[in-house]
Amino acid sequence: MKLLSAKFEPDALSIVIQAQVDFEQFEQFAEPLAVALDCDIRERQWGADRHQWLLNFEGCPVWLHYEFYGDICWLSVDNANDVDVLGFLASLLTPHIQTTQEGLHG
Repeated sequence: MKLLSAKFEPDALSIVIQAQVDFEQFEQFAEPLAVALDCDIRERQWGADRHQWLLNFEGCPVWLHYEFYGDICWLSVDNANDVDVLGFLASLLTPHIQTTQEGLHG
């Protein structure tokens, strides 16, 4: 799992993630991400250009999205009352973000 950045956007109920993701092998990115977030994987959905997984963090549903054509990855919640969960998850991602130097060598 190679995370380059994670930006918590509370107004959008999301965390925008920049990462090195291989669409064809999405699970190699998503499964370690779920472990890093201490989430269970509940559902795995995918289509021609998109992955959407439902994760569970302590009873809170969290969506992991990835769109191939825009190379866009994000986590989201459906309920504004769960925005604090996203803030906490963003803090769990911080230690996994690689600096530019690490990305060049990792």
